[in-house]
Amino acid sequence: MSTHPSAPTYPNTPRLDLVDDLHGRRVADPYRWLEGAPIGDADQTAAWLAAQADLFAQERAEWTMTDAFRERITTLLSAGVVSTPVFRGERTFFMRRNGDQEFAVLLTIDPDGTERVLIDPMQLDAQGLTTLDSWQPSKEGDRLAYLLSEGGTEESVLRVMDVATGNVIDGPIDRTRFTPVAWLPGGEKYYYVRRLDPSLIPDNELSFHRRVWLHTVGDDPANDVMIFGEGRTITNYYGASVSRDGRWLQISSSEGTEPRNDLWIADLTTCELTNPDLVEVQIDVDAQTSFSIGRDGRAYVATDLDASRGRIAVTDPTTPTIDHWRELIAEDETAVLNDFAILDGDELERPLMAVSWTRHTVGELTLHDLESGEQVGSVPLPGVGTMGGLVERPEGGPVIWFVYTDYTTLPHVYSYDARTGEVSLYSSPPGTVEVPKVFSRQIEYTSADGTTVRMFVLSPTETPDTTRPTILYGYGGFGIPMQPAYSATALSWVEAGGVYAVAGLRGGGEEGEQWHRDGMLGNKQNVFDDFHAAAEWLIDNGWTTPAQLAINGGSNGGLLVGAALTQRPDLYGTVVCVAPLLDMVRYVVVPPGANYLGPTWTVEYGDPALPEQLDWILGYSPYHNVADGTQYPATLFLVFENDSRTDPMHGRKLCAALQHATTGSRPILIRSEANVGHGARSMSRSIEESADMLAFTARWTGLAAQ
Repeated sequence: MSTHPSAPTYPNTPRLDLVDDLHGRRVADPYRWLEGAPIGDADQTAAWLAAQADLFAQERAEWTMTDAFRERITTLLSAGVVSTPVFRGERTFFMRRNGDQEFAVLLTIDPDGTERVLIDPMQLDAQGLTTLDSWQPSKEGDRLAYLLSEGGTEESVLRVMDVATGNVIDGPIDRTRFTPVAWLPGGEKYYYVRRLDPSLIPDNELSFHRRVWLHTVGDDPANDVMIFGEGRTITNYYGASVSRDGRWLQISSSEGTEPRNDLWIADLTTCELTNPDLVEVQIDVDAQTSFSIGRDGRAYVATDLDASRGRIAVTDPTTPTIDHWRELIAEDETAVLNDFAILDGDELERPLMAVSWTRHTVGELTLHDLESGEQVGSVPLPGVGTMGGLVERPEGGPVIWFVYTDYTTLPHVYSYDARTGEVSLYSSPPGTVEVPKVFSRQIEYTSADGTTVRMFVLSPTETPDTTRPTILYGYGGFGIPMQPAYSATALSWVEAGGVYAVAGLRGGGEEGEQWHRDGMLGNKQNVFDDFHAAAEWLIDNGWTTPAQLAINGGSNGGLLVGAALTQRPDLYGTVVCVAPLLDMVRYVVVPPGANYLGPTWTVEYGDPALPEQLDWILGYSPYHNVADGTQYPATLFLVFENDSRTDPMHGRKLCAALQHATTGSRPILIRSEANVGHGARSMSRSIEESADMLAFTARWTGLAAQ
């Protein structure tokens, strides 16, 4: 416990004399009891959380900007959101949230032009604890498969709705977390992914053992036919899709979140649906590959094989193997391939392929001859930002749809018509909002090993007129890029006088797959070095000071800021750590009966059961690198008690360790929230969390005093 006279009085937190012998290394774990039941002490953990909640409430009462941030974030989100359309048959499906709604709702536009709500989560659960996780209409658009989960657990349950009546005609089918739904023509059958019956597997493996199944609408899922997955690694994820004409089944497999997949394809016209003749496309190849069967019958291949930034090839689906691929669009030296769509129809001189890229995280859209791959044009975007979606009609045509956003622009949906070459606004958020004046620029800086890294800086002034309270945000994992996108949180902070920076760290996907691999496994320290270098650039260039600098990250980004604060406590004044991984020795431990995904990430972080990989992990694991007698930054942990991705025990344990070790007066706090998990939650919960994070940061960076 800190004895500094102005430091908070922290709750009593017993330290166990518990030391594990791991490959000859003695690894202390004094706060294992905070893991809760069944490994830790549930009652003691609950009492500790209650005491920490009291401390949080006391500290929160001193923050002066909570209400102002809550109000401003609410206003900046009041325009709502709208998604790209999905066309099936004579219907159009899309998501929309009005400014006063807690969740986006799923709507359809019927053949007669009538707009109807199909699924409104608040109508299903007035408490706002049920989320719509995903949905997929049948090829004809008359049926809709959708997944709902309760309490933030992401334990999705699958149902099928008759779109015309809104009646549920199939399900519920449980154990369908993250499942695709691959409809067959006619809407009577679909392929999907479901975990095995719990009675067939050990209690600590309930999150795994996925299989691909064939289901008939209305039948008991116990009668479903297993198609694929038997005898493979228990942590494998599977994908399944059926081509728009119903002829080709595609199945992919990857071990956990590894950046590669095995791929098979089957011609359903030559075999039984229950026993597809799967032909190997790539097996044990270090690449991520997918097929898209075009209306011309050819297979268009998106792959990073021999192309870290991605390329497109083409082949006949009857000869799908790598040796038959013909390169259509080569890898770009500086841009990452994201997606493509085909533009065709009698009104066009020739069919085209529209290809979306990100060049140093900024979106581009190019046009190519479908046969030769030659670039024949480009499509102007509304600004310097991010585009996504690339929707085409299944039946084809000369028009595609996409969404565009940047740091100061709400997501809008646009269409591009190849007949005229024009980009038009298709749909907008239902409301409007006045966005504050913000200057945004992308800069380059150099990391510890000489690597060039890029960062966006959002500020109230074009150049640094004075040092300002600054939030540095990063992620750096799983190949996920940080791209410009509208953020009410960032805008609120800058409008209040602060600077907001987003760094594109290694481990992410900003510069392709090699960029990801340069920040995973034994290269993980590169991510933290990139982050430290970003902080030093902001300080050296006059934007901020260490005392004014806050860092913020969630999930893998929570690991990032946890490592940053334990490696360089001198460099940061404030830390906000959301839904983190922090005890990297035990992130793979699955308590009996829990649905926890940690073991699927060994391909990203390494496996602590292997001596060499344990060494990597212990080198940066935040929980294991806390040093007694250190003046740590003000730190706020946000954890969610139903989180099945990053167990809340991580935040609890590092919070306890820092409270014990720090000699500083800045508080170490934890905010624990029940009935919510890692992902989606109601708008009011999201706003309250963001307001708390910004108000805490303002208090300890000095923004509140400006």
